Amino acid sequence: MKRLLWLLCIWPLWVQAMDGAWHASARGPVLANRGAWQRSQPLTPPQNVSGYIEVVNWRYQLSKPAPSGLEVRLCAAQRCTALEGASGSTRGLAHVAAKETLHMVFGFAGTGKLPPGLRVVSSEVMVNYHDREFSLRDSHHRDHR
Repeated sequence: MKRLLWLLCIWPLWVQAMDGAWHASARGPVLANRGAWQRSQPLTPPQNVSGYIEVVNWRYQLSKPAPSGLEVRLCAAQRCTALEGASGSTRGLAHVAAKETLHMVFGFAGTGKLPPGLRVVSSEVMVNYHDREFSLRDSHHRDHR
């Protein structure tokens, strides 16, 4: 019984110790035409990352104000999620392996040229991950829905 009580006491500390985060930034592409999608340079995690993504914070900066119709997605190898605004956070890539390289993908609806010199100055992510695919918080939320 004492052993079980001890395990229950240290469990939150052990689980918390498994959380991690990684940051990556990259220069972005030139945006010249509507109707075309352009990928950022890879947003690559460090080599020693393991576990699964919980939440991704993002930020990107353009060289000029964005014309109407800008669409931005954050993509892993098999999944993309739409991003709203130049910064924020998303759980759209939750449960994707934290060691996956990410890309931001930029596009504009419609056809025609964009203003000359429009480019992505920077794109960056802060990926928060957990060593298990489903964290205690996820299982707690599933059990109480």
